[in-house]
Amino acid sequence: MHPPFWHGKRVLITGHTGFKGSWLSLWLQTLSADLTGYALEAPTSPSLFELAHVADGMFSVSGDLRNLDELKMIVAERRPEIIIHMGAQSLVRTAYENPIETYESNVMGTANLLEAVRQSCTVRVVVVVTSDKCYESRVVDRPCRESEAMGGDDPYSSSKGCVELVTAAYRHAYFNASGVAAATARAGNVFGGGDWAKDRLMTDIFEGLLNDRVIRIRYPQAIRPWQHVQNALEGYLVLAERLWENGSAFSEAWNFGPPEEESRSVAWMVDYLTAAWDGASGWESDTGEHPHETPVLRLDSQKARSRLGWVPKVSLEAGLMSVLEWYKAFQAGEDMQQLTLRQILKNHARVSV
Repeated sequence: MHPPFWHGKRVLITGHTGFKGSWLSLWLQTLSADLTGYALEAPTSPSLFELAHVADGMFSVSGDLRNLDELKMIVAERRPEIIIHMGAQSLVRTAYENPIETYESNVMGTANLLEAVRQSCTVRVVVVVTSDKCYESRVVDRPCRESEAMGGDDPYSSSKGCVELVTAAYRHAYFNASGVAAATARAGNVFGGGDWAKDRLMTDIFEGLLNDRVIRIRYPQAIRPWQHVQNALEGYLVLAERLWENGSAFSEAWNFGPPEEESRSVAWMVDYLTAAWDGASGWESDTGEHPHETPVLRLDSQKARSRLGWVPKVSLEAGLMSVLEWYKAFQAGEDMQQLTLRQILKNHARVSV
C-alpha cells in the first residue's frame, strides 16, 4: 500500500456507518482522500461511527442501496473515481430471520451500485467486498481458493455467492469494454474495536467482559480465519491501487485471510481474551438450538500475497491485544476517535512478516 496514492482521490464507500466501514473511513481520512460515504444509519448503539465521529471527516449520506435512483444521483453528484462497496446485510443469523431483506440488500443492492457505475463517466475502480462464506459448501478440509464454485447452504452465504456472480457479469458485459476495473474481495471473521453487531463473537465476548457476566458461546469448536480488521482493509486498498494502475491484470476475485496456522477455534479465541482480562467471569457453551453454520472455514490467500504483494501485518495475538486495548479504553471513557486513529497508525507501521 502506498499512502500518497490516496491523497485527493475521490472515493465512495458504501456501508461507511458499519464497523468495517468506520475503520476504513477513518483510515482514508488520515490519507487525505476526498471521501463520500453512503449507508443506512449506524446499525448499533453504541457504534464506532458515532463514538469516533467518523462523519466529521467526510461527506456522509444516509441512504439505502435498494434505491437505484438515489445511488445514481450520488454517484453523478460526487463523481467518485474509486468505489469500495461494503454496504450489506452482514449477519448470518439475521439472514435466517429475514432472507428477503438480505437478498434485496446484498444482491440487488450490489446490482444497483454497479448499474450506477455503468452510467458514470468518472468511476475507474470498484472493489466489491463479499465474504469468505461465498464458497459452495464442501467437506474437504483445506483452505478455499478463488477458483472454487460459489454457493452456500444458508441465505447469507448464498447471497454473497450471488454478489460475486453479479459483479462478474457486469465486469464481462460492460466494464471490460468501458475501462472500469472491478474486482471482488473475500474476507470474513474480522475483529477490532467498536464492533457491536448482534450475534458476532467479539460482541458476545466484550458485552460479557464489560458487564462482568459469564459469556455464552455458540459452536465453540468452529474454526474460522480470524484476522484484525486492518489486515483485510489494507488488502482492499492494495487491490484498489493495483486496479488503478493495471486493471486488466487484477479485475478478478481475491481472498484476504490470515496464515493458515492463525485459523483458530472459537473456544481458543474466548480463552485468550478472558485470560487477558482481569476479573473475567469465564464462559460456557450455549447448548440451545441455533441455525446451521459451517464448522470449518479457511482461506487460501496465496494469490494476494504473490500477485498483489499483500501480507497481513497484524498477527492474531497482536490484533487481540489491540482489541483488548480498545475496549478497556472505551470502558475508561477515553476519546475513541483518537484511540482508533492511534491504532490505525500503529498497526499500519508494523513490519510485514
